[in-house]
Amino acid sequence: MIMKRFSLQNAAGKKIALFGLVFFLILFSPSLTRRGLGGGHVLAAPRKGYEAQLQKLASSITLAPGETKTVDIAYKNIGKEVWTNSGDGYVSLYTFDAKNRKSIFADASWIDETHPTKMKESSIAKNKIGHFELTLHAPEKVGTYKESFSIVSEDTTWIPGGDIKLSIEVKSAARKGYEAYLVNQPDAISMAPSATQTIELAYKNIGKTTWKNTGDSFVSLYTFDKKDRKSVFADKTWLTAAHPVKLREKSVAPGAVGHFELVLTAPKKTGSYVESFDLVSENVTWIPGAPVKLTIEVAKTAIPVAQTSKTRLASDIGQPGLSAFVLLRSEKRVNAEGGEQVVYKVGMRNTGTVPWIKREVRSADTMSMATGSNSPVTQLALNSTGVVDPGAIDFLSFAFTAPSTKGTYTMKYQFAANDTVLPDAEIDIPVDVTSDAGDLLNSPIVNNIETQNLIDEPIVRIGILIVDDETANQVKISCNTDWKLIDGNGNILGEKLANDPILAFYKNAIYYFDKGDGLEQSVSYLRFVPNAPGSVCKIENFDKRVTRHAGYAENTYRNILELRYNSTKDRTWVINELPMEDYLAGLGETSELSEYQFKKTLITIARTFALYQWERATKHASEFFHMNSSADDQVYRGYEYEMGNPSIGQAARETRGVTVTYAGKTAITPYFSRSDGRTRDWHEVWGGTVAWAKSVPCPCDAANNRTLWGHGVGLSASEALCMAKNGQQWDAILKYFYQGIDLSKRWN
Repeated sequence: MIMKRFSLQNAAGKKIALFGLVFFLILFSPSLTRRGLGGGHVLAAPRKGYEAQLQKLASSITLAPGETKTVDIAYKNIGKEVWTNSGDGYVSLYTFDAKNRKSIFADASWIDETHPTKMKESSIAKNKIGHFELTLHAPEKVGTYKESFSIVSEDTTWIPGGDIKLSIEVKSAARKGYEAYLVNQPDAISMAPSATQTIELAYKNIGKTTWKNTGDSFVSLYTFDKKDRKSVFADKTWLTAAHPVKLREKSVAPGAVGHFELVLTAPKKTGSYVESFDLVSENVTWIPGAPVKLTIEVAKTAIPVAQTSKTRLASDIGQPGLSAFVLLRSEKRVNAEGGEQVVYKVGMRNTGTVPWIKREVRSADTMSMATGSNSPVTQLALNSTGVVDPGAIDFLSFAFTAPSTKGTYTMKYQFAANDTVLPDAEIDIPVDVTSDAGDLLNSPIVNNIETQNLIDEPIVRIGILIVDDETANQVKISCNTDWKLIDGNGNILGEKLANDPILAFYKNAIYYFDKGDGLEQSVSYLRFVPNAPGSVCKIENFDKRVTRHAGYAENTYRNILELRYNSTKDRTWVINELPMEDYLAGLGETSELSEYQFKKTLITIARTFALYQWERATKHASEFFHMNSSADDQVYRGYEYEMGNPSIGQAARETRGVTVTYAGKTAITPYFSRSDGRTRDWHEVWGGTVAWAKSVPCPCDAANNRTLWGHGVGLSASEALCMAKNGQQWDAILKYFYQGIDLSKRWN
């Protein structure tokens, strides 16, 4: 049997951490095959109707050191089974020869370093052709490499005819002997208006020519994108408004690291800015490999750049050749409730000259800083499989428990390579604890309802997209029926025909929109409202397949969309407002291929969780919605997923309005991926007593020697699936895991 492999997705600031009361269903959710928590190797199995024939493959590939390139691989399905890119048997590309080998060409877009990508199409029938977009990130070391990959039907088989071998040549693309590799830049910059701040950029000279800071060909930093552009952050110390600073060192030989002290003076206007810079050898060339983009927040309350990563030099750490920096994070900032478990993933790039044999994440001496709070206990990461060569990336996942008291914290961890702690490779994780441990259970009910009385179906509000540089800080929205643009006060700002879009954005306390006749303004938030209920609206300039290498576009949603800024987090969301049952039909917590009774079980839990949040309306109240669309609440994919997975909607219709209650009140229904043979009592994990959350045996999990993934309280998804496969009905499954509960119909 093939065991699933899971990995957190990089995805540019999109949430991957594991926390909250609703957790990844690792065995069943197609979304989790991209964002799950690791583990398991793909093993050989009977072919079961799968066979492929290679149709398209580049004969050779040439890359510069550090360059990223995407190649298209095409296979014809010549077997009997339909290929899909979601569900338990989805088809994807793995490393091969040896199987599940970590690749030196792993890119940030990969599912993990052994698992590059899923099939591009949602399904491929017999005799049709499927495509795989393989993104390769070249190592720093030049040379000719051999890489092998093969396609797999997850949980089923390595597909015969699916293995390929690539010849990849990595050769220098230096211009006139100049080439650079960025080894250090700040994670984020926050400044007050008109304030001045100095940051340090560090580049490794990977060319053949020594850099100098004097003479006709001195090396310095210029604005970029557009080249020689006057910057709004120009400081009086700059050489010109487009030319910030020269190299600090007198000379930097090939293989050494050079530094540039960039002084920034913020403009008076608050907002989010992106500034680009690049290195130049004066009168010679723009230096390849050197462009850098800085995201700078100008706000009245600014956080100094204290978390800037410093250059990792061998002299700083006492062992020559060892250096590293944090290249990738599963999340820039974590939101969690008190006492919740968070799983975090980092991608560490080897920027030194020595291969890493052993890599680990260790707890720092001071792990969190907050008044009156103790550092929580953590689980740390150790990886000694394979070798991480200079220039390559290693991914490590580790878990920690969020502090129990509401507040803002910084969790600090150390990275060690070859048993040596690299003191400047510290992993700082900002954590916002939104409530004290136990607050969710005891939080006041805003929408108080009695179970014996039917209510109108709740209208829920889901935060689906933070509007940032992924969509150029604007959205272009249309609906598939005639529709209206309405402001937050109910005023009609425009009427549009079906599929006729409006461009909109928020900036400096004003909402701007363009109906096709030029920009107009509103001081109130904007609502995109179809004339017919249940119609579908689309964010036309957003497609997760393009920006996040996802399997779905996730840009179509039923009912109303809303563009709304909140000052609490200083960001703008697109919010989807729709009836509860329409929301459940687009839920991405399971797939079309899971057992139907399991679907009904899961949908009932999800409905209960959503109702619990709707009744209290506290978790995201400051951002004007009840839940977000990612795994820390519940994975919601919208209309596209609803259409591709109709049995989920059918399960919702057959259980319409039914929720889990205890003593006449909506019950909180935690669940998790899999157990080690039993669930945990609420008291074991979070303290206190919850009458319906008691420990129960999980014989299927025990028989399969499974280990605990998740907090262990409530329903084990793997055990529930086993029960469904063995003929148990959804209501019996729920009552097994949640003791003494009732299943109450709350609306028709």
